Amino acid sequence: MATDVAEQPGTPASNGDTGTNAPDAAESILAMRERIDEIDSQLIALWQERARLSQRVGATRLASGGTRLVLSREREIVDRFRSALGADGTQLALLILRAGRGPL
Repeated sequence: MATDVAEQPGTPASNGDTGTNAPDAAESILAMRERIDEIDSQLIALWQERARLSQRVGATRLASGGTRLVLSREREIVDRFRSALGADGTQLALLILRAGRGPL
């Protein structure tokens, strides 16, 4: 059952939907969530910038007679993310690569 995470139907939200009625904990959670939201905004902006740059790299490479992809470069990126973040890093790297070059 998801009662540990979700509010029970018909019960009021606790302290701004923090999941707790303890004022100190709720305040701390709200502050951490604010910082998380700031980080998310930065991640989104960086993701979009990276995708644009990657698309420009690909367009420049194709315009100069090069290949659409450089698999050794993609492997280097996947390895870097996997090394830093483990198995989730691999998935993240694949999503990032796809955002920049589109699906294969």
